[in-house]
Amino acid sequence: MNSTRRLLLGSALAAPFAAPALAQNDPYVIGTLFPMSGPNAEYGTVFTQGAQLAIQHIEADRMLRRPIRLQAEDTQALPQQGVIGMQKLVNVDRAVFTLVGFTAVSKAVAPIGDRAQSVMVNGGAVGPDLAGLSPYFWNVIPLAHLETRALLPYLSQERRVRRVALVYVDDPLGDAILSELRQQLPRVNAELVGSFSIPRTAQQFGPIAARVRQARPDAVYIASFGAQQAQIIKGLRDNGVSTLLCSYSAMGLDSVRTLAEAEGLVFTSQKMDFEGGDALTRRFATDFNARFSKTPTIYNANYYNAVRLFGLLAQGIEQAGGTVNGESLRAALLARRRFDLVGGPGEFDDQGNMMAAIEVLEYRGGRTQRLVG
Repeated sequence: MNSTRRLLLGSALAAPFAAPALAQNDPYVIGTLFPMSGPNAEYGTVFTQGAQLAIQHIEADRMLRRPIRLQAEDTQALPQQGVIGMQKLVNVDRAVFTLVGFTAVSKAVAPIGDRAQSVMVNGGAVGPDLAGLSPYFWNVIPLAHLETRALLPYLSQERRVRRVALVYVDDPLGDAILSELRQQLPRVNAELVGSFSIPRTAQQFGPIAARVRQARPDAVYIASFGAQQAQIIKGLRDNGVSTLLCSYSAMGLDSVRTLAEAEGLVFTSQKMDFEGGDALTRRFATDFNARFSKTPTIYNANYYNAVRLFGLLAQGIEQAGGTVNGESLRAALLARRRFDLVGGPGEFDDQGNMMAAIEVLEYRGGRTQRLVG
């Protein structure tokens, strides 16, 4: 093979896949980059259920001229798997809109979506540095700095917490929450008395519990996710840590709520009233229960909202005679800004971050009780 031919072949292999234009009846492809296997698979199931119900409602309401096809790629919550999945979604499946979750995965795939001008929407990860990753990366969930700032005044004023220990996973999410606590605790007359990093794969927490006890905290903030959350809670309680446990919205899973050791755990989440909310929120909750035989969670609602957002944006683009792609979706988002979503109106800033009210919740008797909000 001569050098010219090798150069041309190498360039062809390196070039991005040039996707042909959609035929008239081709479906819109919405990709998902969720963990569908491994220790975080519960999240993948929860995220997907919300998206599936949104598609059901979009089709029932005849919002769009084309059907929607959900194309799933299993990330196992790992950045490398996310990158492989995102490349397939944009280059092979021609996804114009992809649902993502987990801070490390989101940060890994954002440059790929940015280059392809393919919209990515996060409804599960909360790392503060997810704001502004790309003009095509949007968040429909309050990020961790907003959740933390809602929790700390409650801990200080209502629980008289002055000493906080942090158990955090060694990844971008954990690092972000560590930074936020260091900055915000002094503002509520409290201090960080210990920060204990753990690997993503850790499942035994006896030594960590011993170090937490030595720090004598009034509260322990847990910054982890997936199956590891429950193991941390059990590990702390089984090894003599009886103080208040607190966290962020990742704790809003059935596997935590039904855990006996999670009794009294306090955590933050975006505010959502599934029983007494507006008509859209009630419809979502009723139909979710009918389809999946359980009460929805915030994460179900977030990914419902992400897909509903696509439906509303694509509907407007179709009506204006435009082509639905990343560029037109972004232009439509910035032009409209405010949308009727589950939980109430959602309003987006210039970077694609949705503003939402946050509430403080507590697990009591296997049920979720609202403390603030």
